[in-house]
Amino acid sequence: MKPPFEYPKSPATPVSPLPFSPSVVYGDLIFVSGQASVDSAGKIIPGTFEEEFRRSMENLKQILHDAGSDLTHVLQTRNYVDKAEDFPEYQKLYKEYFSEPYPARTTISNCFNGALRYEIDVIAVRKKA
Repeated sequence: MKPPFEYPKSPATPVSPLPFSPSVVYGDLIFVSGQASVDSAGKIIPGTFEEEFRRSMENLKQILHDAGSDLTHVLQTRNYVDKAEDFPEYQKLYKEYFSEPYPARTTISNCFNGALRYEIDVIAVRKKA
């Protein structure tokens, strides 16, 4: 018997050539895989920290939308900031997308060796109809 999981996607969902789903839904819980500065085919789009952060967040918003949710329904974020020197900008930008009461949060730095500047994964809940 197949577990009652859902894997929501739309034509606008950013996908990766790597072996993972953009999100998995179980009941009202949404588990979103790491979202980085990539295009709809999963190709990395390099840029400034702000550009990569915003592209990552827009990808996240699309995936949450596809799963019936949005940023206000995020319970936890895990953030990966390549360079510690980007922390002040990260803090500022983060507050543009999330507000009090903030989701639970973990942030790790010095983790990409220059391949990416930022990535985020989240756990969220579906919006009630």
